[in-house]
Amino acid sequence: MNIISNPILPGFNPDPSILRVGDDFYIATSTFEWYPGVQIHHSRDLEHWRLIGRPLARASQLDMRGVPDSCGVWAPDLSYADGRFWLIFTNVKRYGVTTVNGAKGASLRDFPNYVVYCDQIDGDWSDAVHLNSSGFDPALFHDEDGRSWMLNMLWDHRPGRGRFAGIQIQELDRAALKLVGQPHLIFEGTDLGFTEGPHIYKRDGWYHLLVAEGGTGWDHAVVMARSRDLLGPYAIHPDAVVLTAAGNREGPLTRTGHGDLVELKDGTPWLAYLCGRPIPKRERCILGRETAIQPMRWHDDGWLRTLDGSAQPMEAPEAPKLPSMPWPQNRWDGGFDRGDLPPEFQWLRTPMPERLFSLSERPGFLRLHGRETVGSHFEQALVARRLEHGRFTATTCVDFSPCCFQQAAGLILYYNSTKFYYLSISKEADIRELQLMIASPALAEGITIEVIGPLPEGSIELRAQVDGDALIFGWRSEGASIWHILPQQLDATILSDEVTCPGLPNFTGTFVGMACQDLSGMATPADFAWFLYEGNDDICAPVD
Repeated sequence: MNIISNPILPGFNPDPSILRVGDDFYIATSTFEWYPGVQIHHSRDLEHWRLIGRPLARASQLDMRGVPDSCGVWAPDLSYADGRFWLIFTNVKRYGVTTVNGAKGASLRDFPNYVVYCDQIDGDWSDAVHLNSSGFDPALFHDEDGRSWMLNMLWDHRPGRGRFAGIQIQELDRAALKLVGQPHLIFEGTDLGFTEGPHIYKRDGWYHLLVAEGGTGWDHAVVMARSRDLLGPYAIHPDAVVLTAAGNREGPLTRTGHGDLVELKDGTPWLAYLCGRPIPKRERCILGRETAIQPMRWHDDGWLRTLDGSAQPMEAPEAPKLPSMPWPQNRWDGGFDRGDLPPEFQWLRTPMPERLFSLSERPGFLRLHGRETVGSHFEQALVARRLEHGRFTATTCVDFSPCCFQQAAGLILYYNSTKFYYLSISKEADIRELQLMIASPALAEGITIEVIGPLPEGSIELRAQVDGDALIFGWRSEGASIWHILPQQLDATILSDEVTCPGLPNFTGTFVGMACQDLSGMATPADFAWFLYEGNDDICAPVD
């Protein structure tokens, strides 16, 4: 008996949209401000998954320069019709603070929704077409009569309103790529509130509406309703929730919600959903929101439920009886003697990566051109990969000769512009030195810089080690045998959704990688010879 180990997509992979086409399964997940946009994973057995593409990869599809932290690409929806794959997504432009001095005012947020399409899942996707901006989490439903419909949550910005006004639907003319007719509000949600993430499925003459509710924190949940008419009215599921981990902050899978259904060829339903794995006893998820999956069943009353009816997530469900299809392990050796960026890596916001990095200007090295600050929302040279383990070591080697204090380059653990640890090489007067920059809402100063000490000439190796909630940095000259360990043990859990500034969105996860800044505007480069990430046994599990 094969067992699926949840989460199937570890690390920052939230808001899954799952699709089956023939024998192939695909999951699209949110990427927020990270570029290229949307991650698509592929499987043939629901157990083994591989990244096959990030389709939003050019300016005509996605430009996120200037978007705030945790904005950008929200909740993509993947579907198939007319022999084409369809991808619809929100590119969030603004996340307005709703309260000032305790007073609740209007919440002005911008949620433009776009659609792209492609005949092949890993092909060159079309330019993005704007459809509406009335709310986020768009999805497409292709009905049996050939008509297609777009759903999204409806945002109400007016003072004193509930913000989450329900689920809206409007017909989409696929040929013209535009919405037609009038929008209809088909579901106002349940008492859990925060109604979002809609999907519709048709079964036995019923339209089943699945939504996420309860917010993206500990009370997150999957909720369902159904109707004989697409436009409603929709009756709420008699059990209220279909899946939730509410009330459990120490379980192996928490914060479960925002799901999507897929059926096997034999009709067996499976639910993909987001989840979080907190550090034991800390209630903080530095890996961010991940993707899990489990089998469901349709009961005699026509409603969907978990296998045991408990509405609880499953850490290790039995795999479906499909041929096991593991993918070849094409592991990257950590070197940069290649023509493209290794697929593990992404950068932030801009569709012009050539301004940030090059793999050809100095063959065998990743060259980062010093750009804006680590806190920039426009153009920063920061290339990083997701954390996937509760215990890991990340190491890199950098050749960098700063001219002044405005230039820095090094190893970074990054959640967003207000939460990061950055071990960098800079210069003070005529001395090249090692510095540690820390950004955290827990700091009264917001951002601090500590001088570690002077550095010798030549390339420097930098290392970060995380074991649960403990982070330790070290450095050494290239090829030296002994590491110089920084004396302070740092709190890795500040790099999580759960540690935040009031009013700011926190929906992503922690990345580790390389960065280079030059605030003088000279774009002084730093050259990285290699980067190694070694994940160890996962510590994100409950303890007695």
